[in-house]
Amino acid sequence: MSSAQYSSHSFPIPTPSPASTPIVRHIGFADLTDALRKGWDDFQAIPTHAVLLALIYPVLGLVLARLVLGYSVLPLLFPLAAGFALFGPFAALGLYELSRRREAGEQPTAWDAFDVLRSPSIGAMLALGGILMVLFAVWVATAQAIYVATFGYEPAARISDFIGVVFSTERGWKLIMLGCGIGLLFALVALCISVVAFPLMLDRHASAPEAMLVSFKVVMQNPVTMIAWGLIVAALLVLGSLPFFLGLAVVVPVLGHATWHLYRKALEPAVMPYHTPPRARRPRRYAAEFPASLFFWGRRDR
Repeated sequence: MSSAQYSSHSFPIPTPSPASTPIVRHIGFADLTDALRKGWDDFQAIPTHAVLLALIYPVLGLVLARLVLGYSVLPLLFPLAAGFALFGPFAALGLYELSRRREAGEQPTAWDAFDVLRSPSIGAMLALGGILMVLFAVWVATAQAIYVATFGYEPAARISDFIGVVFSTERGWKLIMLGCGIGLLFALVALCISVVAFPLMLDRHASAPEAMLVSFKVVMQNPVTMIAWGLIVAALLVLGSLPFFLGLAVVVPVLGHATWHLYRKALEPAVMPYHTPPRARRPRRYAAEFPASLFFWGRRDR
């Protein structure tokens, strides 16, 4: 048999997959502070882009507050605001892309954040984002059930009256304890399935089950550190929500960038890192081609 015939029937040489199961590292509190510092550096390097991406949070927060006050469901204002932490990892996809590009030595622009939509794992990201949205909806329904169980169907009239009743009565303290306790469980579930899931899918285009499993392993291997990270995220989101949610325009991008760097610290580097394919260059159009260039059969590049 000739060498050409042999090569045509030879077995393919296996190559390592970038989506192979990564190795989880042990991380400590110093890694959390360093991730936050790098997240702040990213925010300072591209502040206008990050703020533009995060402006939706204060806008949604203000709209949310108005809807809650208008429909006399004031007790759900805090659960809805706290629920930002549940699907925040999904909403920060564009921020991960900016940090990834800056880490690679590029100078990202606002449009680079939308390159995440061209990722091979965009379907998996949407699937996990849907899971987080369902988790958020269940949390809001649970919070409503807790309020009804403690206060009945009596509506809250004003913010000052509601705060006074919550912090000065036995029923109010029961509501606080039940709400915070059960809310902590929801936050723990979200942390376990998504702490590094979205950066992993973006970086190595892993599937949603693989990304959730790796996130769970990171939490299980670093329980104290990950709980501390969850508390840091919750505390910063609360601080960002206090001045009419406007602080979230800074807190959210910083946490999004920091999450990317936390992912880098929690997992060993990929053997074959993923590179975003370049955008297709658009051909130049000339005024003389109008209006034929509006139709595909009249274009020179079809």
